[in-house]
Amino acid sequence: MSENRQKQELGQEQEQERFIYKDDDVLEKPFDWAQARRLGRYLKPYRRQLLPIVVVMTLLGTITKLAVPFLIGYAIDEAIRKPNAGLLMGVVAAMAALYAIQMAANYFRIRFTNLIGQRVIYDLRDDLFSHIQKLSFRFFDKRPAGSVLVRITNDVNALQELFTNGVVNVLIDLVQLSGIVVILLCLNVKLGLAVIITVPIMFLVSHTLRKRIRKAWQNVRFKQSRMNAHLNECIQGIRVTQAFTQEQENIQYFNDLNMSNRKSWNVASGLNQTFGPIIEVTSAIGMFILFYYGTNLVQGNELSIGVLVMFASYIGNFWEPINRLGQMYAQVLVAMASSERIFEFMDEQPNVPERPDAPELPPVRGDVQFEDVVFEYEPGRTALKGISLDVKAGQSIALVGHTGSGKSTIINLLCRFYDPVSGTVRVDGTDIREVTLQSLRSQVGIVLQDTFIFSGTIRDNIRYGRLNASDADVELAARAVHAHEFIEKLPKGYDTEVEERGGMLSMGQRQLLSFARALLADPRILILDEATASIDTETEAKIQDALQTLLAGRTSFMIAHRLSTIRGADRIVVLDHGRIMEQGDHDELMEHGGIYRGLIEAQYKFLAEQAG
Repeated sequence: MSENRQKQELGQEQEQERFIYKDDDVLEKPFDWAQARRLGRYLKPYRRQLLPIVVVMTLLGTITKLAVPFLIGYAIDEAIRKPNAGLLMGVVAAMAALYAIQMAANYFRIRFTNLIGQRVIYDLRDDLFSHIQKLSFRFFDKRPAGSVLVRITNDVNALQELFTNGVVNVLIDLVQLSGIVVILLCLNVKLGLAVIITVPIMFLVSHTLRKRIRKAWQNVRFKQSRMNAHLNECIQGIRVTQAFTQEQENIQYFNDLNMSNRKSWNVASGLNQTFGPIIEVTSAIGMFILFYYGTNLVQGNELSIGVLVMFASYIGNFWEPINRLGQMYAQVLVAMASSERIFEFMDEQPNVPERPDAPELPPVRGDVQFEDVVFEYEPGRTALKGISLDVKAGQSIALVGHTGSGKSTIINLLCRFYDPVSGTVRVDGTDIREVTLQSLRSQVGIVLQDTFIFSGTIRDNIRYGRLNASDADVELAARAVHAHEFIEKLPKGYDTEVEERGGMLSMGQRQLLSFARALLADPRILILDEATASIDTETEAKIQDALQTLLAGRTSFMIAHRLSTIRGADRIVVLDHGRIMEQGDHDELMEHGGIYRGLIEAQYKFLAEQAG
């Protein structure tokens, strides 16, 4: 294994240790009732629709189940020991009716609890996804896509059993246990107390497992998150992996993650299974007490055989819900571990907040002002240092500079993907922090170098810029950027299905689609972030031709290195280490002989070497 991979693994192990240490603090806390109530609020919309039916069916099923052992004992004492065929047949008929009622009640209970559970899971997943859609770029900067995916899928799925059956089963078991305890004490107080005295011992032993089980399931979720993050990274970067022949390295690393996940699951599952033996041992002790002490009571004429059989039947029914409650407790721990991770995301607030009373930004002319803007991606890492820039509506601005000079940061602030640490960004004189994000971004079109193509048709991908656009509008936008020619040559033209991220298209074709998408949105401010980087010279010439018409009356910002893209700009802004060093048109800056001229001369030299 390479040294870099070993360092990476060491860093991940240290990250895991910090994760576990953090969760150890959580484990010392008592059961989080506030979080449980927060989950319970998702049941609230259905309490008047379905919950009464579920409660009635639950109580009806439980009562009929508790009545059966009583009838058995009654039949032994009154219809078998004192032979009475008519009474026996009546008891059998009553038991058959009770079983029929119980089956019907359970059927409707399961049906309605599944309806409630699936609706709750739908609401929870919908809320989580909607909330994540509103979070700022900083949130995604710090988290791999696989980790976010796990929260929406696996962690929400972990709550499914709790909501579909868990809550109702707890209600059933608690009602059944309470009923059995009351019946046992009514039948014979001394024998009832002797039998149920083992319950506190069982709960005391199982309580000691709580922290270990919860910690184990939190560790499972963490390992799954790491594995899914790695999977997402590998799939997205498969071309790079194969280009550098790192398949075996990736396979080995995934095997390590997979093995770690399996081991953590085995530990958590093993701890879960400890509840079963505890229940069985306690049940055996209870039955021993029942038959030893109960036989003595029967021999002393303090208890009838029928009542002893009732006790045996009720005790058998007593440990069944105890066992389910133990399993449910483990399930609740799994659900709580997942809910902590879900609500961690739900509690995240956008770093780019929108005021509740923020007004809509009216249709803009396109004036843009940066007023002494300072920005840091992280504390101590200043990306922009007092940027001031005044752009009039309809002007085209080219941003140039070395990598890391702050070009893309200016664009990110204009779109309000981030907010400046200090200073103000204005559009038509309005501070963009004072208006809604939707009204701002709907008037800004952007074409990125790293073009994202969604699964679907070519037409759908272009229409993503304006969903209500007609087919004619889509085709017009495609023609304007010279994408129509290659689209028509595809098997189904505009209705051709493209794969995720547009794998069947060339890089240049994907950029043309992205360009058409932005133009269809008809923005007042257009941003081109290295938009022509992967387009051949002939196609770029066509685009430059089209841009003369398409950019008329629009404010445009262009990040580019190609002279052909930069040269036609009304103003060129040269940045270096977060500061504006030079401004002017191409001829002025070349005559000035500063940073810009050095960049252009370096480009000429490179092109000459390529041609030679």
